[in-house]
Amino acid sequence: MFPLSSTTDTPTEAPRDTVREAELARILEALGAGVVDSLLKPNDDMWIRVTAETWRATAEKLKALGYTYFGYVSAIDWLPSPFGKSEDDASGPSGERDSTIKQGYTGGDTRFQVIARLVQPFTTIGINIKVDVADDVMAVDSWSSVFAGANWHEREAHEMFGIGFNGHPDLRNMYLPTDFEGHPMRKDFPLLARIVKPWPGIVDVEPLPGDDEEEGEAS
Repeated sequence: MFPLSSTTDTPTEAPRDTVREAELARILEALGAGVVDSLLKPNDDMWIRVTAETWRATAEKLKALGYTYFGYVSAIDWLPSPFGKSEDDASGPSGERDSTIKQGYTGGDTRFQVIARLVQPFTTIGINIKVDVADDVMAVDSWSSVFAGANWHEREAHEMFGIGFNGHPDLRNMYLPTDFEGHPMRKDFPLLARIVKPWPGIVDVEPLPGDDEEEGEAS
């Protein structure tokens, strides 16, 4: 019988992903100083964070490099929710909550970021692109003239997070009334349903019609 492991085993080398390594190098060369930070997870994915000034130009350059399939544009609010996690008991004590903002892969300097994903068609190569959204501006340039599909994605991000997209042809709401106040996807927007009834609320699920009769017959 062979041992499952041994303390004398030599450590294995970190996995390599020569395809993505070469691709990321090509992207960094094309984007130049517009890239603030980058990350490659071998055999997984790539991330870059670019400056706000080069956000739109990044879309154009990546499209020219073959990233012609538009996945999405959305936003991230990195603020930890002041209301706690969704599964917390809203009727119980709130306790201390960590308000430290941590921006995830490739870092960041602001609470809000816009994130997009592009893919090379007919390959497994895609890239995630992030940009900081300045607190005093709350807007970045629109991608809608580069990728038509970005149009309604940006409208949704504008509606739900309050982020503007310079050059977008029409940022009207898609879901909420035009006079709705606030942005529901922000972490500090109070979700009253969770305050009134803590998630998951499974403890007080009402029985389906007929359940009572069946229990009576069984007894």
